Amino acid sequence: MSIAYIGLGSNLGESQNILQLALADIAAHTAIQKLECSRFYRSSPVDSSGPDYVNAVARLETTLASLELLHWLQELENRYGRERPYVNAPRTLDLDILLFNNEINQSAELTLPHPRIHERAFVLLPLQELSPGLILAQGTLGGLLEQCKDQGIELL
Repeated sequence: MSIAYIGLGSNLGESQNILQLALADIAAHTAIQKLECSRFYRSSPVDSSGPDYVNAVARLETTLASLELLHWLQELENRYGRERPYVNAPRTLDLDILLFNNEINQSAELTLPHPRIHERAFVLLPLQELSPGLILAQGTLGGLLEQCKDQGIELL
């Protein structure tokens, strides 16, 4: 079994409902077990525009390889109407693999750990909720959150 952390986000449509439905779809996958999810947070867009986001982080165990999981998550995004008209466009559903075991991958298709995980309060805060002792290459979650304190985020 591999352990993966998935960032979930939405800022188009009924975002909370979309994330709840997507979590149910993820939990229903036969290769995914022990799904845990943080609470939902509202955050201001970072490096993008549009309405505020609803964000969460999920921790799961899976028998899928990282690329298999990525492809399946992208299919799920498409089922929820995800469009990619330009980089960082508003989205109905965004599912990012943040961490996958201790895997380091820098391919054109997948970068692990996620390259901006340490710069995003909307990832760090729910990640800290799930795994408070987790330490990233850039530092502790608490220390990294301190560096992101100017980013607007609140618990829903």
